[in-house]
Amino acid sequence: MKLTVLGPGCWGLTLAWLMNDNFDDITIWGRDADISEDLAINKHCSKPLEVQLDKRVIVTSDLKEAIKDADIILSVVATSGVRPVCEQLKTAEINPNIPLVNASKGLELNSLMRMSEVIKDVLPEQKIVILSGPTLAKEVLMGKPTAASVACEDIETAEFVQKAMTVPNRFRLYTNNDVIGVELGGSLKNVIAIASGFAHEMELGDNCMGSLLTRGMAEIVRLSIKLGANPSTLYGLSGMGDLIATCSSPMSRNYTVGSLLGKGKKINDILSELGSVAEGVKTSKAVCDLAKKLDIEVPISNAIYEAVYTDITPAEVLSKLMNRKLKKEENYDKVCG
Repeated sequence: MKLTVLGPGCWGLTLAWLMNDNFDDITIWGRDADISEDLAINKHCSKPLEVQLDKRVIVTSDLKEAIKDADIILSVVATSGVRPVCEQLKTAEINPNIPLVNASKGLELNSLMRMSEVIKDVLPEQKIVILSGPTLAKEVLMGKPTAASVACEDIETAEFVQKAMTVPNRFRLYTNNDVIGVELGGSLKNVIAIASGFAHEMELGDNCMGSLLTRGMAEIVRLSIKLGANPSTLYGLSGMGDLIATCSSPMSRNYTVGSLLGKGKKINDILSELGSVAEGVKTSKAVCDLAKKLDIEVPISNAIYEAVYTDITPAEVLSKLMNRKLKKEENYDKVCG
């Protein structure tokens, strides 16, 4: 069995490391600019996390060679890179029968498409699987256990990926055929994670955190159901599970972005300091655009969008959220019905 990982970023390298004993061959593909000498020669990466890969892992910038004879192709590129990479896969004549597993969480700006929609737009015949759940890379590298969802409209394909990528005692996968719900849960929670880091930095307390997660989940549910998600999916691993993990851990890049915003830092300085992608930053804009298009209220996401893209102060963000017009709490039996 051969696994090809597209994207030598933090999560891509972590998954390659995690899958070491599951596959006979592992190849990592990236652009020349994204492959350091240390990674190419020593199979080692030190930033933003330290990852030491097995010596047999192949690191290459030759996409056609990377996907040759692959049994599973795992895409872990930034959401902004998914479309161009798919265009390259098309040119490289990817086998449409090979599962292309997307692990990137976010929405494409302008089109507002989910990643599976972007992939299908370029590769309409491809078998597409979505991997999403509470998967903080640093904890995975520490050998701590977690679980995630693999979603595909074809459940047999999801089951194939589930069996191939489950790692005993460390990485447990569950199948799901609700691609929309799994994708949106994993994408939208990144924005709430920024809000969580923001609130923690401002020392707003545990009551606030409980309220934030609850109201944040309300936004995720409201928007996702409107787009066709199964409500139960949103309370599963890729929804509630991922939300809890990323909203309560400084290991989350989106949480860290929120924390630095709470200190009054500007987004360009934050991203430069972070040195890696935090998908919630761009997703905040996509969510607000999508909510406006669907005529849905997403006050937390709107507040984070302002915190990221305008000069609003942390105190003003809090005031806008806390002093909104009073309203009735949703009846989720009706919302989910």
